[in-house]
Amino acid sequence: MSDTLIEATTVIDAREGRALPRIPRASYRLQFNPSFTFADAQALIDYLDMLGISDCYASPIFKARAGSMHGYDICDHSKISPALGGKVAFDTFTTALRDRGMGLILDVVPNHMGIGDACNHWWMDVLENGPGSIYANHFDIDWNPVRTEIVNKVLLPILEDQYGTVLEDGKLRLVYEEGTFCIFHYETKLPVTPDSYSQILSYRLDELVEALGETNEYLQEYQSILTALNYLPPNTDQNPEKVAERNREKEVIKRRIDTLHRACPEVRSVIESTVEEFNGVVGIPSSFDLLDKLIDEQSYRPAFWRVATEEINYRRFFDINELAAIRVELPEVFEATHHLVFQLIAEGRVTGLRIDHPDGLWDPPKYFRQLQDYYIAALQQVTDREDQEQTEPSQLSLQTIGPIYVVAEKILSMGETLPQDWEVAGTTGYDFLNGTIGLFIERQNRFVFDKIYNEFLEGAPKFHHLTNSTRKMIMLVSLSSEINELSSQLDRLSAKNRRYRDFTLNSLTFAIREVVACLPVYRTYINGPDSVTLWDARYIEAAVAEAKRRNPRTAEAIFNFIRDTLLLRNLPVFAEEDQPKLVDFVMKFQQISGPVMAKGVEDTAFYVYNRLVSLNEVGGHPDQFGVTVPEFHQHNSQRLQLWPHAMLSTSTHDTKRSEDVRARISVLSEMPDEWSAALARWSELNVDKKTTVDAEAAPDRNDEYLLYQTLLGTWPLEVYHSDSPEEEAARATTFAQFRDRITEYMHKATKEGKVHTSWVNPNSTYDSAVAQFVSGILDTTAPNPFLDDIRAFQRRISFYGQFNALSTVVLKCTSPGVPDIYQGNEIWDFSLVDPDNRRAVDYQQRQGMLEHVRAHSDLVGDERAEFLADLLQYSHDGRIKLYVTYQCLNFRRVNHQIFTHGDYSVLEARGEKHEHVCAFARQFADTTMIVVVPRLVVTLTNGVEQLPLGAEVWSDTWLDLPYEQAGWVYQDLMTGRKLSVGERDGAPGLALADMFDRFPVVLLVRQSVS
Repeated sequence: MSDTLIEATTVIDAREGRALPRIPRASYRLQFNPSFTFADAQALIDYLDMLGISDCYASPIFKARAGSMHGYDICDHSKISPALGGKVAFDTFTTALRDRGMGLILDVVPNHMGIGDACNHWWMDVLENGPGSIYANHFDIDWNPVRTEIVNKVLLPILEDQYGTVLEDGKLRLVYEEGTFCIFHYETKLPVTPDSYSQILSYRLDELVEALGETNEYLQEYQSILTALNYLPPNTDQNPEKVAERNREKEVIKRRIDTLHRACPEVRSVIESTVEEFNGVVGIPSSFDLLDKLIDEQSYRPAFWRVATEEINYRRFFDINELAAIRVELPEVFEATHHLVFQLIAEGRVTGLRIDHPDGLWDPPKYFRQLQDYYIAALQQVTDREDQEQTEPSQLSLQTIGPIYVVAEKILSMGETLPQDWEVAGTTGYDFLNGTIGLFIERQNRFVFDKIYNEFLEGAPKFHHLTNSTRKMIMLVSLSSEINELSSQLDRLSAKNRRYRDFTLNSLTFAIREVVACLPVYRTYINGPDSVTLWDARYIEAAVAEAKRRNPRTAEAIFNFIRDTLLLRNLPVFAEEDQPKLVDFVMKFQQISGPVMAKGVEDTAFYVYNRLVSLNEVGGHPDQFGVTVPEFHQHNSQRLQLWPHAMLSTSTHDTKRSEDVRARISVLSEMPDEWSAALARWSELNVDKKTTVDAEAAPDRNDEYLLYQTLLGTWPLEVYHSDSPEEEAARATTFAQFRDRITEYMHKATKEGKVHTSWVNPNSTYDSAVAQFVSGILDTTAPNPFLDDIRAFQRRISFYGQFNALSTVVLKCTSPGVPDIYQGNEIWDFSLVDPDNRRAVDYQQRQGMLEHVRAHSDLVGDERAEFLADLLQYSHDGRIKLYVTYQCLNFRRVNHQIFTHGDYSVLEARGEKHEHVCAFARQFADTTMIVVVPRLVVTLTNGVEQLPLGAEVWSDTWLDLPYEQAGWVYQDLMTGRKLSVGERDGAPGLALADMFDRFPVVLLVRQSVS
């Protein structure tokens, strides 16, 4: 192991003298897919290292369904994805990382698996064998649902129409494959349970007897197979011995069928003709009776996907039918899904973990403890083996490594903190993301924006009421099966208790929906009567109280019952044998409330409540208009105290808009009058581009309002060097691509909003009207006053937005935590939500830019000033953002201890423009760093489109440095200039006009003081 790697791997806490996990210095998120493989990532290692990155942060790398572009639909946890290059390419990639002293954070998906492909042999075995599958308990399936027709079956919502229609259209086909039978629906393969093979094999048995004769050895083998099938343990027998016997014997039977099929032409002929007859003849409904009867005998029931949501009896990831939840709380499932993860860790190829959607797990705190315990156990095995074999030590050892670095994709609601019993380094950074967005929102204009939005829509929704409504809609439509199962579970328990037996199933279902819709957080974390925290109680009490207020005609008794049950206050009044079931109900409730919040709020309400959409971000609170500087500092200080190594993100693969899009849109908060006037002009200019749908103009005013903000945030940077035909053609191509992207985005946004159209029930007329509107207002083939108007307005937005974006970069790279860069966002990136943010990144362009930036970063004096002036003049090309990122990250490289162990001190500004500064200091040992960034630049410059530099802008504004002394010297990493601490009114400090003399962000480092 190289010295560099040892230093990067092991951190000793100077304050406590104990080993800490390997703390990434800065991570870079890579989205792997068949078009971006391990080999492609390996080619970027030099570039990322040069940029200042210490750890690549990989999307899921295990085998996913064919063609997966994101990797979250894993079908086999035991294999690295062949589509990404497989184990060999992965080893080559990670060896190259290790040689550079760089690490790899791996995205782990413990909550669900992809089931839309036959590559998931666990799921295929469940479909084949039902409750008798060796993997039946691996998935969260209710084998005893309320509807008796699907007891011991899995409901499969895969059909495009009603089952009978699909069947009689010949779209379900029986197929024989090497000793097995399966049913195909297009490319979807469904195994036939061996229990029903007899239906097929005995159908033409008489013909086979006549053709071969009673004494024929092939016939006797055929009959023996039928006998063996009759003795196969039924798929409803869950006795472990019987399950093992069934699993063994069914495979023997399949091999015998295959051998016989290959050896005997008469057997082949009978099977082929039987299969053909089972498949029926389109136009003769009765000819499909055989196949219908066969399908009815399976351990699954195919159903029309649009109408089956009330009866789906397997837990899904949110409402995605192709992603089935797994029970990672079971030791055998945890082992199977994490064995390869920890093998890669023990090999030194993975140095950290990002855990996807932990709120979907049965018991998140227990899961994180399992991770750390398994990690230590895995290292112990490696150490023991090395001691026995006397081999070279692995990359990891118990003596030098603390717990594994783990971050959790946890969405925190307003006022919520990460549970202290989670053995993680922190969250993936959505809390930081939303706190930083708020810094660049002018809070004083909240009510003005309320008025603008309300008047444009002629009645805007109230966010609090909207989210309550959208969550109920999700529970009634998308997640109805999960709610029905939950209420049925409680109904069975309450029916056995004389205190609660009068509550009906319908009333329980209603009350559960109402409480879930009012829950202020994604979930609580109760796993027994001794685990109820004050926070859990507060959230449940608040939800029930609001549910009561919203439903004055509903008896309080049922809400009180729900409250006492969720808090396990009534546990003693249940029979002893029912108490574990009541705890199970509470934990199941907690698994469901998170998906309801995510789908109802982030994936619905965030596309409906459009007052200022830079606030509509994952984990965000759109009804909170801005964050004060003291609030931002409070969040930073709290993170340093509790989660100093949490991840800091500003763009991710899940964000609704990139950091640079949000930075632009937030500018609107400072210019409400201009925004209001622009809306009035644009709506009038574009009114004739609308279409009448159901007697209403389409798109509606809310979607139009969203569209204008989206255009301002994503408009491509237009630079006119000349009017040559080549440049004109390039601009036309860029704009055409932009128009297509916006059309696709609005198609998704309106579907997600579920007001006029949706994915489940698309309104093609409205969809077409929106597409035509986008195309019409962005038409460049004819005179278009709207284009001229919005271009002029957008240039102002873009000019000011760049300063918000640069300030965000500096804050992310210097605040307590680990900064993360989403692929490509080291320069300007104006992407929208997936799939727009997963387009291929032009790394050749970025590599060239970085070489240019590095070559000029060490210039001094006038040459440095000339370079900075060039960056500012041509800021559209993105070099300026890359320069700021490079300077910050490489300062972290040299001074990593100030970020892993440094203190955090708030610095106060005073003077005319003091509200436009966010400043703090980080200090460790003899190193002191000061961060100063501007905010609210429109009002800072009084609306004049000028750089926020010099005394003309900053006037007398002064930054107090209470712990410094006059004469001490700081060097600005951005400009190379040295600044001496002065005094004002007897207090040491620096003038903002001096700090912001040449560049719009400041990173000062104190020089040695003798």
